[in-house]
Amino acid sequence: MRHALTCLMALTAAALASPSHQADPQSTLAARVMTLTRASSWKLAASVPIRFVTHHPQGMVKIGQTLYVSSVEIKMPTRRWPHPVDGYDRDTGEGAGHLFKIDMAGNLIADLKLGEQTIYHPGGIDYDGKNIWVPVAEYRPNSRSIVYRVDPASMKATAVFRFADHIGAIVHNTDDNTLHGVSWGSRRFYRWTLGHDGQVTNAATPPEKLRTLNTSHYVDYQDCKYVGRRRMLCTGVTEFRQTLFAQPFRLGGMDLVDLHDGRPLHQVPVLLWTAGGLDMTHNPVWIEPTATGLRGYFMPEDDKSTLYIYDVETK
Repeated sequence: MRHALTCLMALTAAALASPSHQADPQSTLAARVMTLTRASSWKLAASVPIRFVTHHPQGMVKIGQTLYVSSVEIKMPTRRWPHPVDGYDRDTGEGAGHLFKIDMAGNLIADLKLGEQTIYHPGGIDYDGKNIWVPVAEYRPNSRSIVYRVDPASMKATAVFRFADHIGAIVHNTDDNTLHGVSWGSRRFYRWTLGHDGQVTNAATPPEKLRTLNTSHYVDYQDCKYVGRRRMLCTGVTEFRQTLFAQPFRLGGMDLVDLHDGRPLHQVPVLLWTAGGLDMTHNPVWIEPTATGLRGYFMPEDDKSTLYIYDVETK
């Protein structure tokens, strides 16, 4: 009897220590983001020079001690037209899409090319525990995109679906197996359903019937992550100019967004800038919980990038 009771207690302790009984990191992350305010004090923990040309970074996920960063290489910038042509305000330009695999010392491990022809602009990316989701679009609004699923171990990409709008960031809602995308400037939201075979069931639905409008105009989302319970955490920037030709003031921030209706649950500025004046949330961002709060990984600069790592206490 005593032996049986001892075994039962050991099994109970093991069950309580199992992952199913531990705090969900996504829920912990979202809960701590909800406590951030304009007065939250972010402290620099490290600055890591990236040891290769990064082009124009867009999205970032961190898996273990490895970073995956999407980036657009601009070979010929787009040119605006004086009047719209076929519904577009500019030409396609020329470029190449990349998904970089980087170690924490800033060294390049692998470089996966993504896109085709005029579709070369990767956006904000998400990791669902198995795959990285990467949208690649034409470098102009109201255009077209290919959404890829990437195996981070093999760095092999699978084109999942194509869509007739510019998708600037995407998340995988693993609670109801849907994908959620934001358009150029994050003015529109899209929701796609995934079937049991992993294919999108409503990709052929016309964009105007599938979209909803973003009711928030605080920041334009650059990078988004799914954080559980049908919510996504988006980071981005808005620029202010007092006059047409004045230098912009850039304010970065983050929104915790309810995917049911697209409305923000919590909005907070991130009052951090580089020495050159770029806001930290200008491009790729990864946020993770720590023992006492949150740690943010930021890569705001083009070409010669630095990975800035900041900590903020939330307890």
